[in-house]
Amino acid sequence: MRVDVFDTTLRDGEQTPGVSLTVDEKVEIAKQLARLNVDVIEAGFPVASPGEFEAVKRIAGTVVGPVIAALARAVEGDIRKAGEALSNAERSRIHTFIATSPVHMKYKLRKSPEEVKKLAVKAVELAAQFADEVEFSAEDATRSDPDFLVEVYEAVIDAGATVINVPDTVGYTTPEEFYELIRYLKRNLSMRGVKISVHCHDDLGLAVANSLSAIRAGAEQVEVTVNGIGERAGNAALEEVVVALDTRKDFYKAETGINLSEIARTSRLVAHLTGIEVPPNKAVVGANAFAHESGIHQDGVLKERTTYEIIDPKRLGFSGSRIVLGKHSGRHAFREKLRELGYELSEEELDRAFARFKEIADRKKRITELDIEVLLYELEEPTYRVEMVHVTATKGLSTAAVRVLDGEGRVEVSHSFNGPVDALFSAINRALGIEARLVEYRVSSVGSGRDALGEVLVRVEKDGKVLVGRGLSTDILEASAQAYLNAVTR
Repeated sequence: MRVDVFDTTLRDGEQTPGVSLTVDEKVEIAKQLARLNVDVIEAGFPVASPGEFEAVKRIAGTVVGPVIAALARAVEGDIRKAGEALSNAERSRIHTFIATSPVHMKYKLRKSPEEVKKLAVKAVELAAQFADEVEFSAEDATRSDPDFLVEVYEAVIDAGATVINVPDTVGYTTPEEFYELIRYLKRNLSMRGVKISVHCHDDLGLAVANSLSAIRAGAEQVEVTVNGIGERAGNAALEEVVVALDTRKDFYKAETGINLSEIARTSRLVAHLTGIEVPPNKAVVGANAFAHESGIHQDGVLKERTTYEIIDPKRLGFSGSRIVLGKHSGRHAFREKLRELGYELSEEELDRAFARFKEIADRKKRITELDIEVLLYELEEPTYRVEMVHVTATKGLSTAAVRVLDGEGRVEVSHSFNGPVDALFSAINRALGIEARLVEYRVSSVGSGRDALGEVLVRVEKDGKVLVGRGLSTDILEASAQAYLNAVTR
């Protein structure tokens, strides 16, 4: 079965609190949606504002391929405005709606069911004069009486509707209930070539599940937004629905015409222009969707991608899977990352590098390539090592205690009125019984974030020579001590 994809990012998606797209931004997204090969673009709600009208008109006149739709209440002024905005479209659709649930009819519309049905029919008849296609939505359909839905839908089909939409406007239904409702409508409506569409909101986190359930029940159109943006908790996410249908075509027996290779680009564009960032754990398009940190998962993916990835990220326009190094990563992934960076280590070197990597990973959430390259410089086991650093500082006076290992531990304490670093270096001088003077002291961040490694470079004068030392740690004082020690013990 072929399922049409009706994208409402520019209409329902823009209703996300805090989102307001310019006309040019809307046109840019619409052109990308055309490249994505959606079947219908709901370009906006023309009567809402002059800018909204202009956006729909521009999209209708410049974007070819998809049907261009405009939303209109079951009100004459709305419908005429929508028709005017769509006048230059290659293919046009007016999407008109009215609420059919008892709570909406009583409290919002303050109209009887019969009055609602008459308004729906009148709206569809008028819309048919201004557009190639007419879609009718029974707002809050999932809280409406099914028999009344059948009555209204039959009336609007007779009036000229080409698509009837069944919205779960407040995200109330469940996959089982929605399946039964769509099956009920399919059995009781004389469709006469009219398609059933579904539009699901995510208030209970079920928008995608409900949409897929409706498709299983026979819905021929699904209404979605890029990244799942929209009113309140958002809409069914385009990328999740279409990738689920593609990945599990054996189960759903349905397909779309979506160009999957444009999904990543479309998601990034919408996130950028709306200012709504994609959560890292978001299915399909989140930063972590194809990232692996667990050693077991990394080992599996490196041996055969499909062990832990059911979707090929390259098909969606991503560069591929990502092996993320962290404290859960295994030796296999670490070795592969070294090879990727151009390093081939002996087993002994790998053992030492991996042990150091694990030490850093316990203190740093994510290890970057730069972190690893710096780490490799530390493979040579130093003769002297700082095991303990303790520094206190009060106004004017700093005290430092260090424990230096060179086969046996040496603990020394020093005080300084020139700050904690000076006190620390003086304590090292005392522990080693040497005279050395700091010439240069530089600190830089390796990587990014609050847990980035600190790299310290020192130049020290000792016995008439200038020596260089380097230290690396998430603790800048620890890095300073190791850098100074590396210099004075050369």
